[in-house]
Amino acid sequence: MVLQDIAEFSVKWLQILDENGKADEKLMPKLTEKQMLWLYEHMIFTRIFDEKAFKLQRQGRIGTYGQSLGQEAQVGTALALQEQDWVFPCFREHGIFLARGMPMVQYLQTWSGDERGAHIPEGVNMFTMAVPVATQIPHAVGFAWAKKLRKENAVAVVYFGDGATSRGDFHEGMNFAGTFKVPCVFVCQNNQWAISVPFSRQTAAKTVAQKAIAYGFDGIRVDGNDVFAVYLAVKDAVDKARSGGGPTLVECLTYRIGDHTTSDDAKKYRTEKEVDEWRKKDPIIRLEKYLTEKKILTDALKQEIAAKYEREVEEAVKKFELIEPPEPEEMFTNVYGVMPPELERQMKEAKGNAKQ
Repeated sequence: MVLQDIAEFSVKWLQILDENGKADEKLMPKLTEKQMLWLYEHMIFTRIFDEKAFKLQRQGRIGTYGQSLGQEAQVGTALALQEQDWVFPCFREHGIFLARGMPMVQYLQTWSGDERGAHIPEGVNMFTMAVPVATQIPHAVGFAWAKKLRKENAVAVVYFGDGATSRGDFHEGMNFAGTFKVPCVFVCQNNQWAISVPFSRQTAAKTVAQKAIAYGFDGIRVDGNDVFAVYLAVKDAVDKARSGGGPTLVECLTYRIGDHTTSDDAKKYRTEKEVDEWRKKDPIIRLEKYLTEKKILTDALKQEIAAKYEREVEEAVKKFELIEPPEPEEMFTNVYGVMPPELERQMKEAKGNAKQ
């Protein structure tokens, strides 16, 4: 009998831009000044939209809302994609929706409970947001498998939180993706709290990234508040998937500064000291410091960018609030491509009751 090691594995950690805005130039991705400003602009855009949506909810003008405050570096993943790639988001990917071209008016409609807003325009190449935890993962894997079978040059990128890694959908999707080497990139936004459950209660594993090893592909943990690291890791993963190299799991270690949603009170399960420590790691501030040091960003340009997106967000809100509410029968007409007889019967009953 022989007892021997048959495999060894390691998980890499990537950080390029630290909390003080200092970058390791040896690790810096090849980005132009225009691309760096694109990242900054869309992070600002995301935060301005997020702050406005939060206020709208508090004023009763939209429904329950989940903030992305502190997770704006997610836009780095959008820059790593090509137009033909497809995105499968959950409900905190505001930066991805906006960067991929989802109209703000429709996005606000969706958050108000008007499902007409969830109709993704042609060419945006996104699925609707998934609120049920982890259900979007098998969708993305199946989509990527179909693209591979059709020999189409597209990659599927799916986003989920640390809580989703405790669901069967995550493990089943990862297992299938690894076995069939589908062109799918898994992006875990590990913001360390699944509502009130801390990451330490999700798993005994040190990282989410290492879970990829069990399914036969690479995993990497990156500083999720470092937009350069997020971009580079996802860019490498997308390029690998596109070339036939199979999937990658990218764990973005970040932090949810706000409550889980507007129906949550995070003060009941975490300390202000913890939140304050993570505020110091703000992804926008560290990028501002870097771009200012490189003389790419000036105070005047910062003000110009902020004013531009504040204006665009306010204009979108005005247009959104002018939309007439849906007719009652639209809850039936927008479910199936061809309405089944049972639904037709229900719609007729609903119309009849409305006239009484």
